Amino acid sequence: MPTTTNQQTSPAPLHLESSHDVPPLQYSNRVQIKTLLDRSNSVVGQRVTVGGWIKSAKEVEKAVVSSSSSSMASNVAVKNYKGKDVSCVEILQSKIPLIRSILDVFGGSGYVQRKKRESVVTEPNHATLLPPKASIVYLLLTDGSCVQSLQVVVDSSLASPSRVMATGTCLLVEGQLERTSEGKHDIELKAEKILHIGTVDFDKYPLSKKRIPLDTLRDYSHFRPRTTTVATLMRIRSALSFATHTFFKKHEFIDVQVPTITTTDSEGFSNMFKVTTLDQNQKAEKKEKLETIYENEGVSLEHVKAAVKEKSNIVAHLQRTESNREALAAAVQDLKKTNDLASQLEAREKRKLGTSFKDDKVDSSNDFFPFQTYLTVSGRLHLESYACALGNVYSFGPRFLVDRTDSAKLAAEMWMVEVEMAFSELKDSMNCASDFFKYLCNWVLENCSQEMEFVRKRIDTTCSNRLKQIITGSPKKLTYHEAIEALRKSSSQTEDKKYETNFESGFVLTSEHISSLAEDIFKNPIIIYNYPKEAKPFYVRQNDDGTVAAFDLIVPKLGTVISGSQNEERLNMISSRIDELGLEREKYEWYLDLRRNGTVINSGFTLRFDLMVLFATGLANVRDVIPFPRSYGKANN
Repeated sequence: MPTTTNQQTSPAPLHLESSHDVPPLQYSNRVQIKTLLDRSNSVVGQRVTVGGWIKSAKEVEKAVVSSSSSSMASNVAVKNYKGKDVSCVEILQSKIPLIRSILDVFGGSGYVQRKKRESVVTEPNHATLLPPKASIVYLLLTDGSCVQSLQVVVDSSLASPSRVMATGTCLLVEGQLERTSEGKHDIELKAEKILHIGTVDFDKYPLSKKRIPLDTLRDYSHFRPRTTTVATLMRIRSALSFATHTFFKKHEFIDVQVPTITTTDSEGFSNMFKVTTLDQNQKAEKKEKLETIYENEGVSLEHVKAAVKEKSNIVAHLQRTESNREALAAAVQDLKKTNDLASQLEAREKRKLGTSFKDDKVDSSNDFFPFQTYLTVSGRLHLESYACALGNVYSFGPRFLVDRTDSAKLAAEMWMVEVEMAFSELKDSMNCASDFFKYLCNWVLENCSQEMEFVRKRIDTTCSNRLKQIITGSPKKLTYHEAIEALRKSSSQTEDKKYETNFESGFVLTSEHISSLAEDIFKNPIIIYNYPKEAKPFYVRQNDDGTVAAFDLIVPKLGTVISGSQNEERLNMISSRIDELGLEREKYEWYLDLRRNGTVINSGFTLRFDLMVLFATGLANVRDVIPFPRSYGKANN
C-alpha cells in the first residue's frame, strides 16, 4: 500500500494573495493608482509600475545594528559636528540609548521629516562630519486618477532622498505591492526600480507650500491641476462633460460643431471679439494722424456756427430797419459765405469721422476675411440651420464675450451646451432643459462619489444635498409677470430694500432680483418664462400678449444656469423685429432664408457649462473650474 503523509497547508505568503494580474493602461506600461486602490484586497503581491507626482514625503533612518556601535558613531558625530541643526534631544538620543528607546515608544524616534534634505557637510583637512545614513523614504504618490494617493517605499540605496522627496517630483517606479502593517493606507508599493525621476527646484516651485488658496493658484494654471483640489474639480468637470454627450446620445440628438469664427452676432448687440490679421499699429498711427491734422488747422465748426447765428441776427436787424440797403447786401453776402464755410466744415468732419469710423472697424477688404469677423458669442443660429435638416441637434464648445467686469460668474471664454429641436415648442424646450439638468446632477452623485466626498469636506458641506434636491424635485414655473408680482409683494413685506422696487412692464430682472426669487422667496430652483421682448434676443417667438416665448432656469446662490426659447418661425415677424432693432439686415439674410424655405416650429436652450460645475461643487468663482481661465487683462499662458 502506498503510504500517505499528512501535509499541513501553511498560510500563503502575502504576495500570493492575488491570482489575477492588474493590467496596465493600454497605451502605457503603468497602472493607474485608482485601479490599485479600488482593488486593494486582490493586488497584494503583484509587481507593477506606477507613475505620478510626489504629494508629500517622510524619511525614516534605518535601525542601527548595535547600540555600542551606534553610541560610538553618535559620540564622534556630536563631537566633530559644528553645524547648528543638532538639537538637545538628538544629543541625548545619541549619548543615552535608553532615552532613544523611550522616545521610540512615544513616537520620537529617528523620523526625520524635511522639506529640503541637506547635503553632506565636509571641511578641509577633516573627515566627513555626518556621513549619509541609510534610510527609508515614504512617499505619497498621486497620478490624478483619484483623490487618494499611493504610499511608495523607497530605500535610500535606490535613490538619494534629496532627489525624490521634494513636492512635485515626478517618479516612475517599479515594485511589489504589499500590505501596510499600520497607518491609514491599506497597501503600499515597495520600490525595486526607479525608472524615472523628474526633479523640481524647491525654492521656485510654486506648489512647495501647503494649502495654497484657489485665487493664488489662478496665477499658476499650468501647475494647479497637481493640487488635490483642482484635480478633483477637473475630474468632476470631465464627468459632467461625458454626461452631456451621454444624455443627448441617449435621446437621439446629433452632435454638430458650430463655427468659432462668425460674421453674425447671434444675440444682436453683443460685445464681441474682432478677428483680424491686419497690423493694428498702422491703424492706430493713421487714426492719430487724421486727428492731429484736423486739430492743427485751427478751425472750429462750433465757432463758425456761432458766427452764422450772430450774422443771421445782424441780417434780421437790418431787414427790420430798412436803413441801409448796401449794408444789408454786404451782411447777406457775408452770411452766405459763413454758411458755405460751415457746410464745408460739417461735410469734412463727417468724412473724417467716417474715415475714422471705418478705420476703427478695420478695412476688411485687405484682411484674411474680406468682411468683419468675430469670435462667436452663441452658436444657436447656426445650430438651428442643422435642426431644420437633422431634427434634434446639440453643440458643446467655447463661446467668447468681451466682458471687462470682475464678475465671478463670467469669463472671456466660457463653454456652452447649446440645443436646438425641430417641431418643438417652448414647453418642450423647458422640459428638456429640466431633464438635462437633473441628469447632470444625478450623474455626478453616482459616478463621482469620492470626489464629492472631498468637496463636501473641503469646499461645501451641502453639495450632495443640493444635487439630491434637484433630482427629487422639480423647478417651480412662473411667468415673468408672476415673478414681478412676487418681488413686489416681498418688497412690501420687508424693510430691507436690497434692490429697486419700482417694477414696471418691460423691467429687466437683475442678478439681485433672480437671486431673491430663488433663494429668499421660493427657496428652490425656478423657471421664469414669457419675458418682455426687450429682455430677449431678436429671434425669440412673439406671443399674442406681447411677450416672447423665452425662459430661464434659475438656481439658488448661482442664478441663471440655462436660458432658452421657442424661435420665431414666421418670416414677417422676425423680419420686422430685425428692422425694429436696427440690426444690419444683410448679416442675417442667411438666417432669414431658413424662414423663406421650409420654415419649421423649433426651440432650444443654452446651458452655461462652467456654471454647472460651480453648482455641483459649491465654489463661487468660475475661474476656479475652468482649466485655463481668460478674463479681462489676464491670459498669462
